[in-house]
Amino acid sequence: MKETGEDQEKASIFEKFKNSDNKVVSILREFLWVIIVVGAIAALLFAVSGTWPAVVTIESESMVPHMNVGDLVFVVQEDRFGQLQSWTEGKDTGYTKFGDNGDVIIYNPNGGTSSPIPFIGGAHPIIHRAMVYEEPGSTLVAYVNPSGGKHTPTTYIPITKDNFTAQGSIIPSPDSDIGFIVPLNSTDIHGGYITKGDNNWRSDQGSGLSHYTSLGAIEPVKPEWIVGKALFTVPLVGYLPLNIIPVAIIIILLIVLHEWYLRRSENSKNQGKKGKKPSKKK
Repeated sequence: MKETGEDQEKASIFEKFKNSDNKVVSILREFLWVIIVVGAIAALLFAVSGTWPAVVTIESESMVPHMNVGDLVFVVQEDRFGQLQSWTEGKDTGYTKFGDNGDVIIYNPNGGTSSPIPFIGGAHPIIHRAMVYEEPGSTLVAYVNPSGGKHTPTTYIPITKDNFTAQGSIIPSPDSDIGFIVPLNSTDIHGGYITKGDNNWRSDQGSGLSHYTSLGAIEPVKPEWIVGKALFTVPLVGYLPLNIIPVAIIIILLIVLHEWYLRRSENSKNQGKKGKKPSKKK
């Protein structure tokens, strides 16, 4: 099959772009190569995880000691590699993940839309453990761990009057492995998951974590608000996306320096060739 004039012209343009020594074109080639590689990795991650973003970074200590600041978390669709299980379900089935019963989920608080691009608006996703699924119309409860992240409760029991001080504070149980379930003065209207950071002393709902969302206090998490569940973590690697702007600047500088080095080497070779005089034949 013969190439048409248009095909030959396109091929000619591609060859010129590929082999051009122009500085601007060379830098543009480097950027395009980076974009192609990043795009291929993103497509592969999405194909495996079934959700986006497929990786998130731990930015706070709310999940210590099971997840630490700077950990890179690989995220998968909530029903991939097994159905999503809450803490109470994991307690019954024996299913554990990241040092405790149940799955750790990533969700958009109150259904806010998160941005796929770092630092560009949207809701701030939260990565906490799913404690229990509450049906619509049930009394909203808080899961309280008086020891914070010092101990992981093996069980949560309903709070009683004997567990309160005169000032209304919760009295920790002599058994450090016990947490409390505290009813709140509100009703779960739409139903959803109660979530809690392993290092936090109480669950997100009703805890006043309104700084995560402009929509006010965090509501029980509807299934459609869930981005995915955490599959595994890679320590420290998450510091790169946490510092994406300086990392991007460093990468751009390295690309420019690499291009400058190649041009300088090429110019040195050319000058060396010009400086050589042809030997005279005897």
